[in-house]
Amino acid sequence: MGDWAAQSGSGIRFEWGPAGASRLITGAACLVLVDVLSFTTAVSVAVQQGTRVLPFWLPDGPATAPERSAAQKAAAIYAQQSGARLAVGRRDVTPATPWSLSPAHLRAAPFVVRLVLPSPNGAAIAAAAPPGMQVVAACLRNVTAIGGWLTAHGYGTPERPVAVIAAGERWPDGSLRPALEDLLGAGALISDLHTLGTGPLSIEATAAKATYEGTADLAHAVATSASGRELATRGFAEDVAIATEEDTCAVVPVRDGDGAFGCG
Repeated sequence: MGDWAAQSGSGIRFEWGPAGASRLITGAACLVLVDVLSFTTAVSVAVQQGTRVLPFWLPDGPATAPERSAAQKAAAIYAQQSGARLAVGRRDVTPATPWSLSPAHLRAAPFVVRLVLPSPNGAAIAAAAPPGMQVVAACLRNVTAIGGWLTAHGYGTPERPVAVIAAGERWPDGSLRPALEDLLGAGALISDLHTLGTGPLSIEATAAKATYEGTADLAHAVATSASGRELATRGFAEDVAIATEEDTCAVVPVRDGDGAFGCG
């Protein structure tokens, strides 16, 4: 593919999923990951409490039971080797293992210094970025803080472009399902960055910005999106509510040298 696919010439760029991240990484100075329901929201809650979060990819979609089991065992080994506790599935929490991808669970769980947080979408994008690249976890809770941090560090110009990646979800066959909540989260950050004078925006970033700015009731949109309704149906409506706590968090989760998200 040529430079047209990399959105060259723009300071703020936007794409979807691991494939989009891999395409934009080569020309970007900083990658901003947006996975509102729920990876980056969970990261914001944990890092706000002082926990360092190590992402770990787990398969989703058409993965077989043996593949899932092998991945879960690998996550447990990684947590042990990293001196971290391991987050479990939302329905697998117990008093002994109260941490999961649920922001509500993380908010209520005891503090831990390091936590391995498995995720099928957000973690895959974090893993796609090379070790030397700056990776930031953004959600609706910390848009203003991240916008300020990026501009203070000189990101968002054609010379130091920012790649904003909406994680999306997966259809049952494993293909990418563009998720409204991630488009809105990405658009919120792009709108904030544009207000701060960064840019120019790629046309893709401009479209994400317009979607956010044209949404009158953000909380309602996220709650009634496919992902929001799915979580509520499964009994995790509180996770959706936490995800729409706009600009309540001043923490900027930045990936460090050992792959953990900590306070930037």
